[in-house]
Amino acid sequence: MTHLAKLAFKTVTRSNTRDPVVARRDKLVAGLKEQQLVHAAALKSQDHRVERSKWMTNEQGERVLVKTHRRVRPWFFEQDGGWYVQCRYGARVIAADGTNNAVFVKTLKDVGAVLDVFLSAASAGELDAAIAKTAERKPRIKPGAAKAAANG
Repeated sequence: MTHLAKLAFKTVTRSNTRDPVVARRDKLVAGLKEQQLVHAAALKSQDHRVERSKWMTNEQGERVLVKTHRRVRPWFFEQDGGWYVQCRYGARVIAADGTNNAVFVKTLKDVGAVLDVFLSAASAGELDAAIAKTAERKPRIKPGAAKAAANG
């Protein structure tokens, strides 16, 4: 008797029970909560840092797990005599109202209120269409490929 004959084999397709819209919404909500911490640190004139684990090779050539700190980049910046707040999904900026990509406020303290509004809108699902538009991948066209296709 073979070893595999003892096992009960079945054909199955794994179902994805997680809705992708909810997953994207949760990712944005987590980012906005982290930005609230970044804002609180900015009010104290500090950088918000997150601890992460990283594998490195030490002097003896052994691979060891090292704890490092990573600075979180803020989604708000000072310009034109005030502060601009952007809502981001990954590295991309979301056009929250459909056309504009930032909210202008006068002081750094007002940035917290804008982040709260973004957080409540994301939790309620108001930004789902903007997230979907931002998250969709556009095909990469090599430079000159469009010209070559037109000539050929």
